[in-house]
Amino acid sequence: MNALTDRIAGALVLPQPYVLFLGDTTIPGFAKTAFGLRDWAPDKCVGELRLPGATVTTGLEALTAAEAHARGARALVIGVANLGGVIPANWRTSLIEALEAGLDLIAGMHTRLTDIPELAEAAHRLGRQLIDVRVPPPQIPVGTGRKRSGKRLLTVGTDCALGKKYTALALFRAFEQRGIDSDFRASGQTGIMIAGGGIAMDAVVSDFEAGAAELLSPDAAPGHWDIIEGQGALTHPAYAAVSLGLLHGSQPDIFVVCHEPGRTEMLGTPGYKLTSVEEIVELTTLLGRRTNPAIRCGGFAFNTSALDETAATELMARESLRLGLPVADPIRGGAAFDALVDSCLA
Repeated sequence: MNALTDRIAGALVLPQPYVLFLGDTTIPGFAKTAFGLRDWAPDKCVGELRLPGATVTTGLEALTAAEAHARGARALVIGVANLGGVIPANWRTSLIEALEAGLDLIAGMHTRLTDIPELAEAAHRLGRQLIDVRVPPPQIPVGTGRKRSGKRLLTVGTDCALGKKYTALALFRAFEQRGIDSDFRASGQTGIMIAGGGIAMDAVVSDFEAGAAELLSPDAAPGHWDIIEGQGALTHPAYAAVSLGLLHGSQPDIFVVCHEPGRTEMLGTPGYKLTSVEEIVELTTLLGRRTNPAIRCGGFAFNTSALDETAATELMARESLRLGLPVADPIRGGAAFDALVDSCLA
């Protein structure tokens, strides 16, 4: 998987490969960053580092920081997203040991590495980097709306946390397998660690959101595709601003609507009914035409993880017939996903 290159001026580029730090985590859901890296960037992961008491594992080889460095690791990634996004005091000795072993530290927590005095002191003393991926690059320009060369695909959704990142990654992989010049453009913390760079859109001031998206996906060769990881939902009461700025700034030629069948309420906002896929198509097309009049929907990506194979297949076939476009689960793949890729490239 290609890392972001220097042609994205100001975008974050991460030192690789990684050793994945799981701390003393006992709840698998809190280790989603580590699992995402294992699943989508295995070539960038040399092993894992766990503390006593940890019961969660990625299945990668257990290494000390020194062993990881000897295997070629350049950074330790905190692969945990715990409640509150905190870096507990009992982790810090191990993090300092990683710095002393020659590793940089990377985190996407709400607590910044650079705000922890003992880590900041050790990094300064050792000449190592503390990289907080939720810190946007400096001097992001205001969006211009200028039409850029190259082609772009954006994943959008009916809600948060239902598969926009995984869909973008799966589409990027499919494009690469077909020999199509393409890049995955990461807009969230885990995506950034998988790609090796990007911009955390949820950390950008709203006035500069579209400009950040323009920075993330710059001019490219006419046949080049940027597959852009979406954020939030245009109808989410809390997060619509980041979704709209990303839509305007990325200027997608194609968008794919991500949806989880069975979900009824917007995440984190009880009482707000989940938006229909049809409404998201309508809104995305209407608002997206502001910066790309040729925008169109390529199809739908359903997260059917709660369904068995038969139920998922039957549901997607019915919905595809009803909606008039391919419906697929990118993780299940198969003919339905091939049809979705074909539709995006048509």
